[in-house]
Amino acid sequence: MAALSASELRKTYAGNEVVAGLSFAVEPGTCFGLLGPNGAGKTTTLRLCLGLTGPDSGDIVLNGHAIPDDAQAARARIGVVPQFDNLDPDFTCAENLLVFGRYFGIPDADIRAKIPQLLDFAGLASKADARLSTLSGGMKRRLTLARAMVNDPDIIFLDEPTTGLDPQARHLIWDRLKQLKSAGKTLILTTHFMDEAERLCDTLIVIDHGRKIAEGSPRQLIAEQIEPQVIEVYDESHGQLEIFVKKQKHLAERVETSGETAFFYCRDPRELLARLADVDGLRYVHRASNLEDVFIKLTGRELRD
Repeated sequence: MAALSASELRKTYAGNEVVAGLSFAVEPGTCFGLLGPNGAGKTTTLRLCLGLTGPDSGDIVLNGHAIPDDAQAARARIGVVPQFDNLDPDFTCAENLLVFGRYFGIPDADIRAKIPQLLDFAGLASKADARLSTLSGGMKRRLTLARAMVNDPDIIFLDEPTTGLDPQARHLIWDRLKQLKSAGKTLILTTHFMDEAERLCDTLIVIDHGRKIAEGSPRQLIAEQIEPQVIEVYDESHGQLEIFVKKQKHLAERVETSGETAFFYCRDPRELLARLADVDGLRYVHRASNLEDVFIKLTGRELRD
């Protein structure tokens, strides 16, 4: 049985269909990614799946419970890391965990026994009595992750868990999420960091305007959706790039320009690299294609608000 399944979900706000016939299934013990640009419907989809918002139509089953009818029972075995930290600033780290555990009806003695393990998991073993005002943003984010584990959930929803964190904090959270998956937990992740999705997700869907536009593993999507090699060319002489693109675009399967950068998507980049070696005023990077290239191809380069 799927840890989470959604079938033909629809939700409309003020005449705007935010979720438009979305269907997917999440296998237990995997990390499932929900990707999309701003306004694509990701947060609404999460709220629907958690029973916080009722769908206009469609079916949701979360951990064996029909949503939203049986949402309260389902959430007893669910952990949530929200997009924005909502920790209580008046409490210490340990007190935040204790009070949150009470919402699940867990006896205080049981919560207190778990607190050292939870704080150690979050890299906060020495911060039990620390007030939130003394914690860095990364520490608060890790405490929020520890709080989501108070009820020993089967499924953990993570809404952009590493936004605003420095690379060290991001890597620590990635490591902890991998540990949770290894322990059999199911992770449902939204993120704007494509490298994060590529590292963590077993499968993912890309949605835009409330509709699913791609589904598969990161490796599968890269292989199916994008050319294998990318050469990014940067204009350092103001005008040279446009001339180069016009002359050499036939050497790539596809070329995209964004400001002072051109992206050449290639299957065989050797001739293009040879031409670049003879051009002054252009700087370039040659790399393998990645999930961000897929995401940009599917959703476009225009800014979303």
